[in-house]
Amino acid sequence: MPNTTSATPAVGNIRTLALVGPAAAGKTTLAEALLQHTGAMGAAGSVERGSTVSDHDALEIKAGHSLQSSVMHLDHGGCRIHLIDTPGAPDFIGQSLPALEAVETAAIVINAAAGIEPMAQRMMAYAAERGLDRLVIVNRIDAQDADLSALLADIQAVFGKECLPLNLPDAGATQVVDCFYNREGHCDFGAVADAHRALVEQVVEVDGDFVDRYLNDGDIDANELHAPLEQALRDLHLIPVCFVSARTGAGMPELLDVIARLLPNPTAGNPPDFLNGEGADATLMHAKPDPAAHVLAHVFKVSIDPYVGKLGFVRVHQGSITPGTQLYVGDGRKPFKVGHVYLQQGKNHVEVPSAGPGDICAVAKIDELHFDAVLHDAAEDDHIHLKPLPFPVPVHGVAISPKRRGDEQRMWDIVGKLVAEDPCLKLEHLAQTNETVVYGLGELHLRMLLERLREVHKFEVDTRPPRIAYRETITQNAAAQYRHKKQSGGAGQFGEVHLRIEPLPRGAGFEFVDQVKGGTIPGQFMPAVEKGVREALAEGVIAGYPVHDVRVIVHDGKHHAVDSKEIAFVTAGKRAFQAAIRQAKPVVLEPIAQVQIAAPESAMGAITGDLSARRGMVSGTDSGQLGQLTVNGQAPMAELADYQTRLNAMTAGQGRYSLALSHYEVVPPGVQQQLMGQHKVQDED
Repeated sequence: MPNTTSATPAVGNIRTLALVGPAAAGKTTLAEALLQHTGAMGAAGSVERGSTVSDHDALEIKAGHSLQSSVMHLDHGGCRIHLIDTPGAPDFIGQSLPALEAVETAAIVINAAAGIEPMAQRMMAYAAERGLDRLVIVNRIDAQDADLSALLADIQAVFGKECLPLNLPDAGATQVVDCFYNREGHCDFGAVADAHRALVEQVVEVDGDFVDRYLNDGDIDANELHAPLEQALRDLHLIPVCFVSARTGAGMPELLDVIARLLPNPTAGNPPDFLNGEGADATLMHAKPDPAAHVLAHVFKVSIDPYVGKLGFVRVHQGSITPGTQLYVGDGRKPFKVGHVYLQQGKNHVEVPSAGPGDICAVAKIDELHFDAVLHDAAEDDHIHLKPLPFPVPVHGVAISPKRRGDEQRMWDIVGKLVAEDPCLKLEHLAQTNETVVYGLGELHLRMLLERLREVHKFEVDTRPPRIAYRETITQNAAAQYRHKKQSGGAGQFGEVHLRIEPLPRGAGFEFVDQVKGGTIPGQFMPAVEKGVREALAEGVIAGYPVHDVRVIVHDGKHHAVDSKEIAFVTAGKRAFQAAIRQAKPVVLEPIAQVQIAAPESAMGAITGDLSARRGMVSGTDSGQLGQLTVNGQAPMAELADYQTRLNAMTAGQGRYSLALSHYEVVPPGVQQQLMGQHKVQDED
């Protein structure tokens, strides 16, 4: 049975925080320490022992790191703090990014020994784009090889001079000393006064009255600066830095005080951008954090719990949700009734009587819930949705088939549920190859999916690499016509289509234009012509890949009063289009990936040489700490199969990479000839 807890606190006493940043920064251990220090749990769990509140999933315990976001809550200083622990691996950013939509503050956690890693930079940029308050937490300050002073300088160099410490390590990083409320004192970096002065000067800049006072008096009591501090955080004019060791407990009480005393409540942070309406007509709107207003909430995470069923993790922005509340899902016409409202503590459900603005709760057993759904209780809100998140496109694919024949539908259902939990997974059935393909962000992403399929759902599949998602297109205008005439005893078939084709800009898709005049093709047969063209588009013409970025203009044709039928115009449209394509200098396009590789500096020569040999190019490199470099570049997807294996060989297992679809380019002539040679044209009778 779920536990129960007290009613929702006042909106002003709620804090929401997402722990984001690279893997191995210690986010999960930090979450455990926060829970322990506030009495939300007894002894802190251990990642190594698989006993943490956050990483409760069997696969997470086995892997030793987070694979999905986990929601927790704790109380400190009269505040309820909602905490989301997120995975740090780039492959699982589909879990990390949505967490930012549910909170007022993004806490970027940095491993003091590893320094600023690419994922920290990436999440900092996402948080800035979203307008979130940001907090840098330097964890593992007790690490032997940590140079904390140099790291602080790096943070200010990479993230900006607005990154200023609220506290500093002291007594050999066994404790921290506050430098916002303390004007004097010493720390491991020297005098506290310098850090205090820098903070005050940064904060007063947002308020002209305080600037004048500071210039006249030389200092201002920090207790008076709460309002300008909030303003500085909201305007992204200040990014506080806090030092902690989740392992030893150093800095933990101070961090909790910062969260409760200084971080924004739902009325003080920058609200998320909701859009009312569709397309160009959509208008920007913001929710009001009023518990008495009508309900506005959104689902930032979906989980299929084996015991509870589908769980929707919900951030309430406006109004209150209670058991019995009738809610609509987006533009759905039929409301559902909330049965129970839960606060999550990892895998445990804590039942609450209500959830109001700022609360992060879960509702169960609602099949209509889906990721990014907006929940509301007013009919006029049925076109409200959140501004879409900039998810990377899943480009790694694996073709799957059930080991047992006849289990295809069951496989589709199970994998569909797993895909519903992660917005960066995609499931497709490719008609031209009769393959079921699941796409993810990387090899690790797909490996974890297959492992979950096998271990949790006890479903075995065979896997094989899918075909690269090549495309076909045309490079010049062309025209063709085709007459389909068939006579077989009784009623015949007759249809004739004349059409032109024109190339469209890359990414424009497909346009079908009807310019027939005089009824040469009766209007009732134009859908059949378009159907035939679309069939040819899907099948490809020269190499068997879908055709993109083409405009088809049907301008003439012929029909027969008796023999013209839909099937005749489907065939004529298809054959005319195929004939036109062959005259329009068709080419095959290949997907080009944006590649980001993090590896030891010593391996850079081998990595850049390997990329060049695989038709790739390097666009730049970024220096990290401790001999690490990040290489940015582009390469064809076809050349990146099993790239992790090659990277492991070049870096002694220390390299990692991420991919995102960049664009499509024409393949080299030799590759095109090879792909065309492999394609067998199947002529129809």
